[in-house]
Amino acid sequence: MSAREGQAAVLVVPTTLPKANAYVAKLHRHHAPLPGGFSWWCVAAVVDGTVRGVAIAGRPTNRNNDDGQTVEVLRVAADGTPNVPSALLGACARAAKAVGARRIITYTLTSESGASLRGAGWTCECGDTGKSWWTHAGTRTPAVEREHMGQSKARWGLTFRDVVRVDAPTQDAAAEPEQFTLRGAQ
Repeated sequence: MSAREGQAAVLVVPTTLPKANAYVAKLHRHHAPLPGGFSWWCVAAVVDGTVRGVAIAGRPTNRNNDDGQTVEVLRVAADGTPNVPSALLGACARAAKAVGARRIITYTLTSESGASLRGAGWTCECGDTGKSWWTHAGTRTPAVEREHMGQSKARWGLTFRDVVRVDAPTQDAAAEPEQFTLRGAQ
């Protein structure tokens, strides 16, 4: 990302989940670090040699969005350095598009402005998705209750292409391995 006059350039680089989670634990306003196995990639924003923010992207948390072609930005944590969140969100979107994702999404609290998302070209897809569905209520491992779970969320996203239907290989032993049929590919 090029810097405006008087502002330092933001460089986005890959990082590890443990390093990203340490940053999330330190600076995220309401989320805890992400458990292992949920992330696909993590990036860090570096300004003048110092990490100023991180983003973690992976499989969508809501099963209705988990179509195998959607990526969700699960965490963004930054220290307030200008343009860092937008740079991270833009980098996650470019990476998702590069690996063939159909779209990328993330959620904010409706009390948050979404300025960084708009700055990265994202649009608000749903202004109020309701309260958190991620409580695991009634299960053996309920989620730790957090204040933000009672607040409404907004879903933001970018769509890169139409849905491509993928017929998974059959379990038939006579079938050729790793044969996929793509329908609607453009």
